[in-house]
Amino acid sequence: MEQNKDFLGTEPVGKLLLKLALPTVAAQIINMLYNIVDRIYIGHIKDVGALALTGVGVCMPLIMIVAACAALISNGGAPRATIFMGKGDKESAEKTLGNCFSLQIVISILLTTILLVFNRQFLMAFGASENTIEYGVSYMNIYAVGTIFVQLTLGMNAFITAQGFAKTGMLSVLIGAVSNIILDPIFIFGFNLGVKGAALATVISQALSCIWVLCFLFGKKTQLKIKRGYMKWERKIILPSLALGLAVFIMQASESVISVCFNSSLLKYGGDIAVGAMTILTSVMQFAMLPLQGLGQGAQPIISYNYGAKNKKRVKSAYKLLLQASFGYAVLLWGLVMLFPQMFAKMFTSDAALLNFTSTALRVYMGVLFIFGVQMACQMTFNSLGNAKASILVAVMRKFILLIPLIYIMPHIFTADKTIAVYMAEPIADILAVTFTVILFVFQFKKALKEIS
Repeated sequence: MEQNKDFLGTEPVGKLLLKLALPTVAAQIINMLYNIVDRIYIGHIKDVGALALTGVGVCMPLIMIVAACAALISNGGAPRATIFMGKGDKESAEKTLGNCFSLQIVISILLTTILLVFNRQFLMAFGASENTIEYGVSYMNIYAVGTIFVQLTLGMNAFITAQGFAKTGMLSVLIGAVSNIILDPIFIFGFNLGVKGAALATVISQALSCIWVLCFLFGKKTQLKIKRGYMKWERKIILPSLALGLAVFIMQASESVISVCFNSSLLKYGGDIAVGAMTILTSVMQFAMLPLQGLGQGAQPIISYNYGAKNKKRVKSAYKLLLQASFGYAVLLWGLVMLFPQMFAKMFTSDAALLNFTSTALRVYMGVLFIFGVQMACQMTFNSLGNAKASILVAVMRKFILLIPLIYIMPHIFTADKTIAVYMAEPIADILAVTFTVILFVFQFKKALKEIS
């Protein structure tokens, strides 16, 4: 399939989506393990597991910012590169790749410097207590050094998947995930490094993935190659890519802001145990977010390429299949969480108090997860069509306009249990956000299809 340069425009859509989505979903599930395996091991460190898990959990806003900066490049540049490929403009596609690569290196250097200098101040502001701060600082000091590997792996791998090399993109993630799963217990328990060992395992694993990604994009098998001559920034190339990626950046970076808001409110009303539970809740939420993103990434090359090629029928077919698959997965996961919340909580902790608290909080926090597949399908399709304005509007609406105010409003409405009230902000915001997104999508999708008729 990957040898036929026009396969995105000729293969049957259902068969093509299956071939592309299976590796991208697998990659995101592997990535999910990559993200949560540290927390699983840390949560089971003898005697200090619960506190260590909370301390590393407070690092999540900073880790989310790093991932969001990678998404700014990958989710802006990769769809535009595919659209250029659909138009037959390979030069512009490779310029997009080269510009994004050099920009990502600069961003990585800036992030590393900021994280090394200010991580303690950030963590205290983000909900760390005197009991948990040292665990967070120990983790971030090492993680910060590997920022460039995280950035280049996440950012550049999208350009591999965007060309239709979904299996190669999956291998990029698999290399790092397997390495991390192997190295984590060795460093954490074998060398008795605790949270420092978890961070070191992550950095080494990301470095191995980074080497794989760059070898491919500089190699002979790729259709789009990183070239020195295309690394100099051009306004007409880099600015539209950043504008398109801004929506996903806001969506992911806002997770960092929201994490801070949740942690500060939960520390106020529920103490360290409530913050520790939030670490587990956000980890379980990745069981929804990452596979749904994988489905969207599988559909993205199909939608973007055929939008560029003005093939209206294939764009519609790809979106409908994406929506059906996303909704079905969200309903299935929602059912499992509602029926077996303790099963998910046990993955991260053996502490009885934290386990019981988290089981209740999970059902509240993920109460309307079944509709979240619709949100993600629309969001990813906006991005695939290059509709930066709609993507940004949807991202801002769900997180900043709805969720953040609700985190602070709900404890004043549901006063019987203010801690649970904080968790209730998530499902209420999701109901309102999905309603808004669907209405906007109906109008914007019709408009996009008319433009290529």
